[in-house]
Amino acid sequence: MLGINRKLEELDKQGKTIQVGVIGAGQMGRGMISQIEKMLGMRVVITADIQIDNVKNAYLKSGVDSNDIIETNDGQEAAQAVKSGKVVATTEAQLVTSLPEVHVVVDATGVPNIGAKIAWDAILNKKHIVMLNVEADVTVGPLLKKMADASGVVYTGTAGDEPGAIMELYDFADALGFEVVALGKGKNNPLNRDANPDTAAEEAARKGASPKMLASFQDGTKTMVEMTAVANATGFLPDVPGMHGFVGGVSDLPEIFRLKEEGGQVSNKKIVEYINGVAPGVFAIIASEKEEVNHEMQYLSMGKGPNYVLYRPYHLTSLETPISIARAFFYNEATIAPWKGLQAETVTVAKTDLEEGQFLDSIGGFTVYGHILAATEAQNLKALPLGLVDRNVQLKRAVKKGDIITYDDVVQTQDSTIWRLRKMQDETFQVNAPQDVPVKA
Repeated sequence: MLGINRKLEELDKQGKTIQVGVIGAGQMGRGMISQIEKMLGMRVVITADIQIDNVKNAYLKSGVDSNDIIETNDGQEAAQAVKSGKVVATTEAQLVTSLPEVHVVVDATGVPNIGAKIAWDAILNKKHIVMLNVEADVTVGPLLKKMADASGVVYTGTAGDEPGAIMELYDFADALGFEVVALGKGKNNPLNRDANPDTAAEEAARKGASPKMLASFQDGTKTMVEMTAVANATGFLPDVPGMHGFVGGVSDLPEIFRLKEEGGQVSNKKIVEYINGVAPGVFAIIASEKEEVNHEMQYLSMGKGPNYVLYRPYHLTSLETPISIARAFFYNEATIAPWKGLQAETVTVAKTDLEEGQFLDSIGGFTVYGHILAATEAQNLKALPLGLVDRNVQLKRAVKKGDIITYDDVVQTQDSTIWRLRKMQDETFQVNAPQDVPVKA
């Protein structure tokens, strides 16, 4: 199988390109568009964003001439623009998912409900879908993957995001027959479950980031969601609810992930975890029972065993997404997907004391944060999946700070795509999750 770079070069020599449609021209989308514009055999031919200037600026910064950017919400005009070698800027996401000229759709919105709808529409239009939206994936990914499989297209997470980078290490070790003991990532900042857009504002301004996005990293939500995606792809589970959050460097990892009875700090193998001290890297802890393999690993300066660490010290987020686009197009392969179904769940926890009648906000906001549980435990608690939380979810009763919010605690004031898909998923996979959350008229 040719390397992706050579496959792209071959495609380019044939005068062909992988034609990509992107939805969301924020930080992730902008970087990806610029990266792809430099590549052979691939181009972002249409991009949608509710702010059309975001799209035009993304194209201009990538080096596209302003005369080659066609602003339209009309399908025929968009198709003609792409056929003539121009690119399209639109405010209509459905134009991206339905345009026949698009081969692969990328969701770069970061909003769970919008991402779920984009994936649904892309699959119905028989297009590969790459999700830069882990929150949507951990909520309804098993259903979307089943739909994509039935439609003959690829549903995938992205290379460059931490779950995708972890999956590359897992696939490498698993293919070689190593025992994979644990999978994990570094956390960039100390856990602060009280973090919100106000407390994160100053740091966000220094970094040129969204305060809400930064708060979702600081309060642990992003980490919980990312490791839920890894759990659903591999079947690995958190050793304890919420994971441990150990502190250590790369050299400490093999000993940390030994069982407690062997002098380590964990109770189980095949677990997902995060570490304070190895960010922005990802890791896999591997082992072997073979004497000769252990001898070779020690000769290769991989440590004394019995555990060894595979460590990748970087992940390039959306700049690596073109690799997932190409894998889907050339090989019909996913970088990461929920192959094992719903194994873990990121559930919703009150960030502060919440009152009856109060509306929840969203990930990285003021009201809730995410916490990883085994899916069976989440189901037994009737815990509300975090990806279902938005401003249309209202509390029927008061909830204390630190308590898990359940389906019984909430009412929907407006129906949404992701709620409908989650209900369909639970019915399809016969999960004992509540199906009767009322929707206010």
